[in-house]
Amino acid sequence: MTKQSSSDRRADLIGSAFMVAAMAGFAVEDVFIKAASQTLPVSQLLVLFGLGGALLFSAIALANRENLLAPDAFSRPMRVRVFFEITGRLFFVLALAFTPLSTTTVILQAAPLVVVAGAALFFGEKVGWRRWLAIALGMVGVIIMVQPGAESFSLLSLLAVIGMLGFAGRDLASRAAPASLSTAVLGAHGFASIMLAGLLYALWERVPFVWPQPQAALFVCGAVLAGLVGYSSLMKAMRTGDVSAVTPFRYTRLLFGIAFGVVLFGEELSLAMLAGCGLIVCSGLFILWRGKKAGT
Repeated sequence: MTKQSSSDRRADLIGSAFMVAAMAGFAVEDVFIKAASQTLPVSQLLVLFGLGGALLFSAIALANRENLLAPDAFSRPMRVRVFFEITGRLFFVLALAFTPLSTTTVILQAAPLVVVAGAALFFGEKVGWRRWLAIALGMVGVIIMVQPGAESFSLLSLLAVIGMLGFAGRDLASRAAPASLSTAVLGAHGFASIMLAGLLYALWERVPFVWPQPQAALFVCGAVLAGLVGYSSLMKAMRTGDVSAVTPFRYTRLLFGIAFGVVLFGEELSLAMLAGCGLIVCSGLFILWRGKKAGT
């Protein structure tokens, strides 16, 4: 019994380490995307980023002899997933380009709260009044950060909110995605959706193609590689150890995102941002704790 318990603790520790690595990878990806957006049009950035990720994941899938064009890849849940992937990625990249990295990162952390609410509404999962209250408090945290009605309010602050809702919808659609699709296939289609988002936004942006400068090209390559590391580490984390033990480490992305925003981009932390961040994190951790308690 003790040996099994020790093995479980080791698996939880390894899974948690992979989760921290995943969040660090995603935070670095955000930094590279924000840096690249200073010289590249957003539409072109999305196309290049999506193309790079799609090629890498496609190569992994083909190396594993997986069918990228399997019928399940075009099922209804996958089509819904593509729609939300496009929405989430487009507005999140716009948020990274036009709003502070730290604020965008914090708002993104509300996505798990929306996922829990969506799972109750669309999949019939049982969510008690305590978790509904936590979800409501987390949304209050988002409102505090966006500050609608204040003199400092900007419509640009809604970009991260729409992006967060898109990612939440994508995660919900992923739950309904066919189990036959591997991580590599899902990744390839996900990044292809990012490329499609860039092409669609190009029709609205109407900005001519810009040949990337060496630095911008390195930023895009860095974003693709960091995204690959983050995505792969996330999948490994969710398959190692207990989910309830590993998932709370998702919030380490806040630490990385805020630190990068302050150190690399000279951003300042406002009281509203810190208060909203606290509500979002506390709500998310409470929901995880209640979920684990209900399942025992």
